[in-house]
Amino acid sequence: MARLFTYSALILRVRSVGEANRDAWFLSAEEGILRATVFGGPKSKLRAYVEPYHRGDLWVYRDPVRDSRKVTDFDVQSWKPGIREAYIRSAAASAIAETVLATHGGGGNWAEAFKLVDASLEALDSADDPCCARIFIHFLWNWAEFLGVRPDPEARDNACDPPENGVPWNKPGPGALGWLRAVQDLSPVQLTRYTLDESSARQARGFVTAVMADALGKRLGTWDF
Repeated sequence: MARLFTYSALILRVRSVGEANRDAWFLSAEEGILRATVFGGPKSKLRAYVEPYHRGDLWVYRDPVRDSRKVTDFDVQSWKPGIREAYIRSAAASAIAETVLATHGGGGNWAEAFKLVDASLEALDSADDPCCARIFIHFLWNWAEFLGVRPDPEARDNACDPPENGVPWNKPGPGALGWLRAVQDLSPVQLTRYTLDESSARQARGFVTAVMADALGKRLGTWDF
C-alpha cells in the first residue's frame, strides 16, 4: 500500500501544535482539503516553506495505523509575498481561505476549485485596497456558482421572501448587478479594469455574503474586513 503521496497544493491555514510542530490545511487539485502536520522547530526550512497562501508541490506521508499525515516536503512555486505587506490583502486572503475550508473545498471538482482560489490569491498579491474588496466579491460570487448555490438576483425582488436557511438578502441595485454580470467570467487579475462605486460595492458585497451565508447556514467573521 502506497504511503507517500504527491499533490499540487495551496496552503490555506497553518496553526501551531505543541512547542515545535504545526498543522497545515491545504487545498489540493487531486483530493480537495488535506490536513497534515509539519514537524520541526523555527529554524526548519520546511516550516518556513509551509506558510499560508504558498502554492507548490506537496509530499505527504500517510500513516494508516495512526490515521495521520505528515508533510515530508513542499516545493514552493508561488510565494505571494505581497499579501503580507498590506492588512486589506491579508484580510481578503484569509476570508477566501476560510470560505474554502467552511465549504470543504468545493465538494467535488477539486482542480477547478484550486484554479479559482489560486487565481484570486495571485490577484490579491499586488491589489490596492478597493481592488481587494472587488476580488473578494468576485470570488464569493463565482464560488457560489461553483457550489451550485448562486441565485438569479432577478428572481427575488425584496427581503420579505426569506431564503431557505433564513438569512435575508436584498436584491442589489442596477450598478451592483451590472458589475456582477460583467465580471463573473473574468479572471480575478482583470478586475483592475472594472471599477465599482462605493454604494454599488456595498450592495454587491452584502448580496454575495448573504447568499453564501444562506448556503452555509452561518456568516463567517472573516468576511467583515
